[in-house]
This record gives sequence, structure tokens and C-alpha cells, in this order.
Amino acid sequence: MAASGYTDLREKLKSMTPHRDDYKPKVSDYSNGRKRKYHDSEEDYSDYEEQREVEAQKVQDGIRQVNIFSSVDCAHIEAKIDDVVSKAEKGLYREHTVDRAPLRNKYFFGEGYTYGAQLEKRGPGQERLYSKGEVDDIPDWVHELVIKKLVESRVIPEGFVNSAVINDYQPGGCIVSHVDPIHIFERPIVSVSFFSDSALCFGCKFQFKPIRVSEPVLFLPVRRGSVTVLSGYAADEITHCIRPQDIKERRAVIILRKTRSDAPRLETKALSATDPPAATPERPRILKPKRSHRKADPDAAHRPRVLEMDKEENRRSVILPEHRRKRGSSSENYWRRSHEASDSYDDTDDNANSARKVKMRRH
Repeated sequence: MAASGYTDLREKLKSMTPHRDDYKPKVSDYSNGRKRKYHDSEEDYSDYEEQREVEAQKVQDGIRQVNIFSSVDCAHIEAKIDDVVSKAEKGLYREHTVDRAPLRNKYFFGEGYTYGAQLEKRGPGQERLYSKGEVDDIPDWVHELVIKKLVESRVIPEGFVNSAVINDYQPGGCIVSHVDPIHIFERPIVSVSFFSDSALCFGCKFQFKPIRVSEPVLFLPVRRGSVTVLSGYAADEITHCIRPQDIKERRAVIILRKTRSDAPRLETKALSATDPPAATPERPRILKPKRSHRKADPDAAHRPRVLEMDKEENRRSVILPEHRRKRGSSSENYWRRSHEASDSYDDTDDNANSARKVKMRRH
């Protein structure tokens, strides 16, 4: 080391990589118990945090929360939600009223719409309302116990709600990030929580297999009996979701909305009485395998199987004279050899038995 002019290996390594003198390590902060993204410098990170704070404030400005349902009110409403679940399990609702998913069931009343995997074409703006009458009407108890109280508290105007959805979550259930379809529903969006406390998150990104959720722009605690009203930036400009880790107990939410008068609907599939029925296209004939009409022998499976080659050998043992019969094999190769050997016998035997020759059956 002295011959090369270096007394410390670290000095030699430093001289070999002079470009690392100006290198600034990426910053990774774990403050507040959260993992922070890597950034090239503290300045970049401060800009990123500032942008998120500005966005979080925009979201907060579009949220209003009020508490108008007591524990007694909640218990009464929760019993009614249990009745809805019971009726759905008995099949007492129309087809599109109930939508089941792992750890989460939806119950549409008043108006229902297609979304997610139900869409023929994926993407925002493709959602469609079902035709009138495809889902059940809003139950009377929703009007009396929920909507009436919201009108009295001036959360919504009278006559505003024509769509009610009950989301019933089991522990670990979730709903992925989404924006309530702007072309379907007017604003505000009103939701009331029951059974347990939870949270509503804004600006998350979901990944699956296994499911993972990014840090939210805004984490909004939602208490049992609380009313959450979304409008403005919170309703239109950023997604909201419920993460699996935020559903620790059963939780239900009643979402109350008003559909737009120009909201697109699915075309009615049923034909009107005046329209002639459309010609039914002729179905192609399906060819089925032919079946034997002979009755099955119940004892056939217990009998030893007789192969065609054995049948030929048995026939030959009857036809050939005693001195020309061979024993100890019934294979087809042996039959060929014995047949060829039979040609070497005198013509008198062949002439005597010419009328009784048997051709070998080839397979």
C-alpha cells in the first residue's frame, strides 16, 4: 500500500470513484410510523409533501360530517338492515336489487346501476342505470328513520333522494378506489354508518394478489351513526375507498343519492305487447352419438374376455387335423407361423380340407 502512495484502503477507493463525492443519498423517512417514498433530495420531498397537503385541504373542504343518530336510533336501523339481509337470503327481492361480493354485499333500492365487472366496456362513463322496475323500491323504514331525519337536520332538501344503497361489509371487506359516476348521480353524496366505526380514505391506489393499498391523501375517521356528505373536490376530483384494514368488525353504510334526469339507462330487453315477436334463429342440430339398442348383460363384466385372436385359434383347432394342432400359444404371431407351416403338408390333406379353410382376420 505504501508503494502505491496510499496508507488507507478507503483513500484508494475514494480516488477510484471521484464521481461519488457529489453523490447525495436518497432520503427515506419513517417519521410518524409511515414509510416515505424515496426522493432525490430534501427539497424534492418538501415539494411533494406540500402538494399532498394542498390536495388534502381541497378534499377536506368538500367534506361535511354531522352526528344526528343516537345509539338507540342506530340499534333500530341496524335491526332493519338485518331484515334486509334476511329477505335477500330468502330470495324475496328482485334480481338486480342484490349484488354479492366476497365480504361485501350491496342492496340497491329505488335505482340501481351497472358498475365494475358488470360493464360491457370498462372505464369511467360506461355505467348505466337499470331500467325502471329492475330493483325494489326504497323501503318505508329508510324514509321514516333515515331520510326524514336528514331533511329535518337540513343535510339534504326534501324530495332529494331517489336512490338508496346499503353496503354490508364483513371484517376485512373493502371497496376499491372509485368516484361515484358523475353522469349518473347529482351531488352531494350522503352516507350514514352503522354497526361499527371505520374510515374513508381518499387518493389510494390498490394492488392485488396479494391486496395492497397505498397511503391515502386523506384519512377520514367514520364513527357509528355519523353522517358524511361529499361534494366538490372530494366527490368529483379524487377517488375514495374503504381499505380492508379499516373494517375490523361488521359495518354497514346507507348511501343516499339523487340520479340525474339525463342519466343513461340500459335498453329494455322485454318486448312490448304491440311489437311482433322476433323470428327465433334456427339452432344448429347437435349430433349425438348413436347408442346400441341391445340390452346390457349384467354378468358380462364378470366373465373372462375372449379376444378375436383367441376365437380364430379356437376355430383352427376344430378345423385342422389332430396332428397339425399346436399348443401353448394363442397369439396372432403364432397363428401366422402355424398357418405358414400348414402349407408344407401334403396336398391330400389340403384337398380334403379345402372347403373348410378359414381366413385370418387382421386387426
